[in-house]
Amino acid sequence: MENFAAFIAAMGIPTAIMGLLVWFLKRHIDKKEREREQREANTEKLMLMIMQNGRAAVVLAEATARAVQRIPDAHCNGDMTAALQKADELQKVEQDFLLDQGIQRIFGN
Repeated sequence: MENFAAFIAAMGIPTAIMGLLVWFLKRHIDKKEREREQREANTEKLMLMIMQNGRAAVVLAEATARAVQRIPDAHCNGDMTAALQKADELQKVEQDFLLDQGIQRIFGN
């Protein structure tokens, strides 16, 4: 009976060590997962700010172009009109892309 108790006690030590190793490993994995989630959230915020900044630049450029077109002595050639049309086309493509991405995100396609 004494040998049996010693055997059980001896078996408990490796089990405890293994449990401790698994606990440390799980803690490490959880920490890495939280860091990855934080990086992903920061990336999304950065992309949103870049898009907002780009949109603000387009709005400013469009307002400037329209103002210059109204100046009688500016002698705007077709370049200004073409640039405004190109900006409109790109905005439409961007809007379609974002709409498609939003629908895919909502419905998980």
